Formats: sequence, structure tokens, C-alpha cells
Amino acid sequence: MRATCPTCGDVELTVDQLTAIVCATNNEGSYAFQCPECGMAVVKEAEAHVVELLASAGVRLSVFELPAELEEPHLGQPLTHDDLLAFHDRLQGDDWFAEVEALVADTRNRSTPR
Repeated sequence: MRATCPTCGDVELTVDQLTAIVCATNNEGSYAFQCPECGMAVVKEAEAHVVELLASAGVRLSVFELPAELEEPHLGQPLTHDDLLAFHDRLQGDDWFAEVEALVADTRNRSTPR
């Protein structure tokens, strides 16, 4: 089989050197290989019929599902670098866990309808 490495160009591969990958959640597919010439790991998107063709040719098929957490609502502002630095600073103190508990309790109290 022939595939394209971004560094080396077209390379010849055996079915054992390829892996077809499909996401059972959204049916998106890809294939992956390690370039036999430069050793680079390469992953390329592939349409469903290409994944099926590779699997029918004996290429190992890897199926996965997206984590359910991706469907959960994400409330509040995204974390910033400053947030992470502040959290890191809090972890340096002996009472960091009590501080985090207080913050969580305060957040829950403000979001609970009265």
C-alpha cells in the first residue's frame, strides 16, 4: 500500500504498518502509520469508504468513542494562564484544600436558587 509522509513523500507500507481508526460516536475516520523512512508518526483523515477498504484489506481497525464529558455543559469563563498560575500558587500553601473547598461551597451557594 502507498501512503504519503509529509517529510518523505510517497512511501510503501504493508497492512501491518497501517492502522485504520474510526470514531464510533461520529463515524469520522483516519489512518495512521509510522513512516518507514524517517520514523515520523503520520495520521491522515479518511472517509468512511477508505477506512472500510483498508479494514477489508487486513489493516488493523481501531474503534473508539468520544468521552461523554464533551457533551456536558461548560459554564463560566474558560481558564486563563493567570488562573492556572494562581491555582499553582494556592497549592504551595498548607491550607490549599480548605481554600478550594471554600471556593466550591461559595460557588454552589451562589448558583442554588432560593
